[in-house]
Amino acid sequence: MPWELAYGSVTGREHVHGLRNNQDAFAVEQSPYGIVAIVCDGCSSGAHSEVGAQLGARLICAELVDALPGCLSPSISGLLERARMNVLAQLRCLANGMGGSFSQAINDYFLFTVQAFIVTDLLTYVVGIGDGVFAINGEVTTLGPFAGNAPPYLGYALTGSTLIDQDPRQLAFTEHAVVLTRAVHSVLIGTDGVADLVSVADHPLPGRGDTVGPLSQFWENDRFFTGNPFLVGRRLNQINPAQPAVRVRMDGGIDRHEGLLPDDTTLVVVRRGSGV
Repeated sequence: MPWELAYGSVTGREHVHGLRNNQDAFAVEQSPYGIVAIVCDGCSSGAHSEVGAQLGARLICAELVDALPGCLSPSISGLLERARMNVLAQLRCLANGMGGSFSQAINDYFLFTVQAFIVTDLLTYVVGIGDGVFAINGEVTTLGPFAGNAPPYLGYALTGSTLIDQDPRQLAFTEHAVVLTRAVHSVLIGTDGVADLVSVADHPLPGRGDTVGPLSQFWENDRFFTGNPFLVGRRLNQINPAQPAVRVRMDGGIDRHEGLLPDDTTLVVVRRGSGV
């Protein structure tokens, strides 16, 4: 399909300081029936949440790609629920196979949020479970934060949660937006770290004079769509370098400029190509 894709991720400043891995993940797949992209954000209190985020992004992406031929109606709640249950079954098998406490394995490895877009010839969908950010044709929507900074995680369906007692629908996919594809020019999905990216748009880049710039750069700037898969990640690393940018002043003093993004930040963008 003649659409253009760009994507990238960077470890948050607080995770760098805490010597923790990037707990975000993304997956993108194309088929003759459309495009699917996923971003997942692992639970920050989980010991190894990056494992579940990486597996979850790939598993959910594969399930939704398989479901693409059925994405022919405005509501795809049935397809999303089947995909969710299939992924939960796979996570259950993995957790059982790890030995020890099942609930501990889920809490340590398999708690993550999900945001996704699905682009077909007829309709474009944005769906998700938990917090994050999405933008359609430049209109940005922030999902969350949730009370007590406790978003719903797909894995809670395997262990139980007070969220289920409050509203079990929180653990199912929510259809955030459904748009006729012919009206779509760009779609972005991101983890909740993208909200921080939006908030620092007017800040100077660490150790540099130019500013971060608006979120729209990621769907408007042609250089991100040149076929180099690392350019979005490089830009995010300019905004959030792993090491502070150090500059020596004229008076001999030293300025240290920390990264601007406290949380892991991941985004995937699709935009209309010249042939669409």
